[in-house]
Amino acid sequence: MLHNRTNSKELKEKLQHSSEPRTTISFYKYHKIEDPQKFRDDLYILFHQLGILGRIYVAHEGINAQLSVPNGNVAHFKSQLYQINFLNGVRLNIAIDDNGKSFFKLKILVRKKIVADGLSDSSFDVTDSGQHLNAVEFNQLTEDPNTLVVDMRNHYESEVGRFKNAICPDADTFREELKIAEALLHDKKDKNIVMYCTGGIRCEKASAWMKHAGFKNIFQLDGGIIEYARQVKDQGLKNKFIGKNFVFDERLGERISEEIISACHQCGQPCDNHTNCKNDGCHLLFIQCEECKNKYDNCCSVECKEIIALPAEKQKEIRRGVNKGRQVFKKGRVSIKNTMNSKSVSHL
Repeated sequence: MLHNRTNSKELKEKLQHSSEPRTTISFYKYHKIEDPQKFRDDLYILFHQLGILGRIYVAHEGINAQLSVPNGNVAHFKSQLYQINFLNGVRLNIAIDDNGKSFFKLKILVRKKIVADGLSDSSFDVTDSGQHLNAVEFNQLTEDPNTLVVDMRNHYESEVGRFKNAICPDADTFREELKIAEALLHDKKDKNIVMYCTGGIRCEKASAWMKHAGFKNIFQLDGGIIEYARQVKDQGLKNKFIGKNFVFDERLGERISEEIISACHQCGQPCDNHTNCKNDGCHLLFIQCEECKNKYDNCCSVECKEIIALPAEKQKEIRRGVNKGRQVFKKGRVSIKNTMNSKSVSHL
């Protein structure tokens, strides 16, 4: 069996009632994979046998994986993974705020790229990435007034959490992010540019692109926010990250610090809990507090609340033939942009 064949709703319900302890792990590796489909199928068989859930992208350029591994199989998973030559010793990012409910099924997809970046990899050396920094080095370098910190994530990620004084480009996708970051920094090529993202994969490509674009002093946070938070906790370091780290799984966020820097998109009260609208014809990603969650029945609007109250067949009729793609609420972009203008760009 090389694909999941169980209804997603059944799998979600099964996971919610499961008491099996699990660990959320992520990793990536840029490496030439000659036959992505065969690699994908072999990986599916292995992970399925180990009871692993998650979302993995495989392409000719490498692998990008986010997994939920049963605690009892973590050691065996590492042993098996490290037997794959190019993955031997690959860094595994371990979630620090984990309820064991991050993924409810195993999904491995073959794609053209493991991260959609819009770049032609043949035009530059993708392996010539920026200098990697651990948490200690990151904290030290970001104290230098000649250093700029750039968030290489989407606007809805930086809205709920970011490093202090970080430049947060107003972008919906990584593809947009690269262009905006390069434009913002085009006359700052003499500065130390420190880039960060969730787990490091976006900065691996972005830092190589920025070096290709003529930036000399390019650095990246090794392992991203996830590894930084772990090192800060284990070593008792000063934590420069405020708020939540947005993650692309069922949790939608890991709390890194107690500060809440965003607001409910419906009532404006302090809140940093992302959710998806319950209406199957909408699924808008937005921030919603508990009070509004109850008021709108887990929906983003009165309209969606009214729709989910209709019979199931009527709901299907309303959304038939409509494909909205990934919907993300834009309200938080204003505050992010203002923060960037007032705190980050002012000293460039």
